[in-house]
Amino acid sequence: MSKQFDVIVIGGGPGGYIAAIRAAQLGKNVACVDEWKNAKGGPAPGGTCTNVGCIPSKALLQSSEHFEQASHHFADHGITVKGLSMDAAKMVARKDAVVKQNNDGILYLFKKNKVSFFHGRASFARAVEGGYEIKVAGAAEETLVGQQIIVATGSNARVLPGAAFDESMVLSNEGALALTAVPKKLGLIGSGVIGLEMGSVWRRLGAEVTILEGLPEFLGAVDQQIAKEAHKAFVKQGLKIELGVKVGEVKVGKKGVSVAWTSAKGEAQTLDVDKLIVSIGRVPNTTGLNAEAVGLKLDERGAIVVDADCQTNLPGVWAVGDVVRGPMLAHKAEEEGVAVAERIAGQHGHVNFNTIPWVIYTSPEIAWVGRTEQQLKADGVAYKAGTFPFLANGRARALGDTTGMVKMLADAATDEILGVHIVGPMASELIAECVMAMEFRASSEDIARICHAHPSLSESTKEAALAVDKRTLNF
Repeated sequence: MSKQFDVIVIGGGPGGYIAAIRAAQLGKNVACVDEWKNAKGGPAPGGTCTNVGCIPSKALLQSSEHFEQASHHFADHGITVKGLSMDAAKMVARKDAVVKQNNDGILYLFKKNKVSFFHGRASFARAVEGGYEIKVAGAAEETLVGQQIIVATGSNARVLPGAAFDESMVLSNEGALALTAVPKKLGLIGSGVIGLEMGSVWRRLGAEVTILEGLPEFLGAVDQQIAKEAHKAFVKQGLKIELGVKVGEVKVGKKGVSVAWTSAKGEAQTLDVDKLIVSIGRVPNTTGLNAEAVGLKLDERGAIVVDADCQTNLPGVWAVGDVVRGPMLAHKAEEEGVAVAERIAGQHGHVNFNTIPWVIYTSPEIAWVGRTEQQLKADGVAYKAGTFPFLANGRARALGDTTGMVKMLADAATDEILGVHIVGPMASELIAECVMAMEFRASSEDIARICHAHPSLSESTKEAALAVDKRTLNF
């Protein structure tokens, strides 16, 4: 006998578990199916983000940042540290504990909100009267029927041809987060978010890190003034970054990995490393979903085709997060999940793609929202720009971290904020004010007129707004 639900969510990552909870809050009888397993084979909801992405990477970044501070900066504060050492295995164990806390938290939230959780792999079986039959392959086989289906199956790391992931020598984000010893030499192919964050972790702990990037520009999606500032900081820290390269054959041996590559000048090179992290993007995860059984339409990338409201070509079937168009960001998935749950309940869910923030959690952090200066130029938009360096911010000086700046872009005629770009301390937190300002269509003058606490890093946002009108007070 199949179990009947108003809504079945396939996938328990940020988009899926949030959609399930919101639908349950709105009075729906909800099931969520997720196949992630912990080391003991038990359920580990939270998807890539919680298990091998956002959460564990931040845990490692924090641990490695502590080590970096103790190694190089405590002395500036009059703190003497003797016999400093790093236990990488213990660091990873702490990371695993943080992950488990988040897994358990999601299971608690399901129970609190009366969401029925099924541990296993879900796939479409067939369309039935009033909905769809979903098969769950787990410890026990289950058959569920849902009137509405939300697919939130996420994404997988893109494989470099000729260099399949073995998670021992050639690592995806999953293997990069599970290293228990510091590699002497670490190579990264791709300078995206995952590559830079993991490169930063192991560089701080003593690895010699080399990044091979195919694009001629560093962080091409980032405002280039900000990207150049970040590049300068990373090189100063010791990261070796090669741009405009062509990667050739990758050979895996017992003692390491050898990468043949050609420089931007056409010079043949070889990179020999102990471990290689490949970070060249992600692909939608629709393998095994059995989309063809119900005629669910996929595009050439394997992503589920949806409209602006996340509806698929099938009535009652929706999809959110990494498995559909748009940026592959956990918070974008969450917003889509909430919006779809509300649409199912007859409400008007809303996601504004123009105000989705982006963050790279390196040191310095990089965060932005809205359009870059190069995008505004390409679109022919007349704009004004204002920048303010953390070097002139009192709180940043007290922290001992004055790297970077805040940059604000506003419409030349209306002064509406069109984009804000930050590289520097706590950029991930500072960007929230800018997202809210843009959501309410604030002008740079609005930010400039708001009282910000002193001393605080947020004063740099105010000063950047003042700089749009060329009237900074502290620089």
